[in-house]
Amino acid sequence: MPDDEATRFLAAHPDATHIDLLISDLNGVIRGKRIPRDNLQKAWQEGIHLPASLFALDISGNTIEETGLGLETGDGDRRCVPVPGTLTLAPWQRTPTGQLLMTMLDTDGSPFEADPRQVLNRVLTRFLARGIRPVVALELEFYLIDLQRDEHGMPLPPCSPLTGERARQSQLYSISELDEYQAFLEDIASAARAQALPLDTALKECAPGQFEINLLHGDNALRACDDAVMLKRLIKGVAINHGFESTFMAKPWGEEAGSGTHVHISLIDSVGNNLMADGDAPLGSQLLHQAAAGMLELMPESMAILAPNLNSYRRFQPELYVPMAPTWGFDNRSVAVRIPAGPPAAKRLEHRVAGADVNVYLLMAVLLASIEYGIHHELTPPAPIEGNAYTSVPPGLPDSWGKALDTWASSTVLREAMGEQFHHVYLTNREAERAQARQAVSALEYEWYLRTV
Repeated sequence: MPDDEATRFLAAHPDATHIDLLISDLNGVIRGKRIPRDNLQKAWQEGIHLPASLFALDISGNTIEETGLGLETGDGDRRCVPVPGTLTLAPWQRTPTGQLLMTMLDTDGSPFEADPRQVLNRVLTRFLARGIRPVVALELEFYLIDLQRDEHGMPLPPCSPLTGERARQSQLYSISELDEYQAFLEDIASAARAQALPLDTALKECAPGQFEINLLHGDNALRACDDAVMLKRLIKGVAINHGFESTFMAKPWGEEAGSGTHVHISLIDSVGNNLMADGDAPLGSQLLHQAAAGMLELMPESMAILAPNLNSYRRFQPELYVPMAPTWGFDNRSVAVRIPAGPPAAKRLEHRVAGADVNVYLLMAVLLASIEYGIHHELTPPAPIEGNAYTSVPPGLPDSWGKALDTWASSTVLREAMGEQFHHVYLTNREAERAQARQAVSALEYEWYLRTV
């Protein structure tokens, strides 16, 4: 009998009846197949087949034919292979269930260019060829919401498991609110340990029912994004078991803070030296400056990735801790790219623009591509911002989905960095979804205009 990860999993979990084979589409929606345990070893050794049009699906699961991945090419299959190290139990499931991340290959066995994980792998490979390894960490913000809706069908904040009272206050960094949701948070921590996910801290965020959970930094950017994908699924599953739903929607409520995904990035050499540090200099090394400059230069072109859907742009409002211009600075939470305070060994950049609704593979890919661009062209960033960037710098990022897609469409830098096929598939997929969204008439329009004009 072969001594591989699948064999060891089956031996360790004889009660696991089936395994979910998972792959992340362009929107970060998990798709795939559920197989019986007896099929796992075959899937591990040979892979499974899924249609290439999986990466043509919009948020509703409809194939966007303009991508060229659907019926135009016969809607053919591609082989999906396991991602080593991701075969685990899903402890929140009612019956013992395994899960395994997959990634897609093209017909010739090469990486399939429309697969977001392969897009990141493409960018990361160039870094490693330079002798530079990114060290990254992700922070995920999300809301808990009630399973019930209000009389208009709108979502409601959760009710406290201890008092039964509905959450109404922000209570940023509240320990008492963490205590109230302790059972939920403990089950997240327990499930994360079972899946070997490197959880760091949990905190209460700005709005009622809003939390943040962070992952520890690591020097494998692909694995860090795998962990984030698994953590997001874990949070959703555990929330249901506790009588909640969780949402990573960027802006569930117009009057409350949105949810973001913050990414910390440093760069190390082959022996582990932090290339962003320069002694005790607060702003770090010249390489850090070049990396920051690349992020700022390509930030407008990256917005279609950082804010991938209609709701994403509702998050960009003044005074809600969302950067609205390409700015940077030291220990300043009002800027888009922050250098956190800390010792030289921990010198890094924190990117603070992306929403919680982002595809983490594509987020990491576009950030690393921007850093690569800044280093290759030895760019110099503008002066760092001191004080409140929201009041001192006017908004300078695309503030609508349409503008962001137009900027993405014209970006020759990101087209080359992330692949011609991916650039086309992503653009046509997002444009088609935006066209559908523009046809929808909102409840607000009926309220304001139906009888008054």
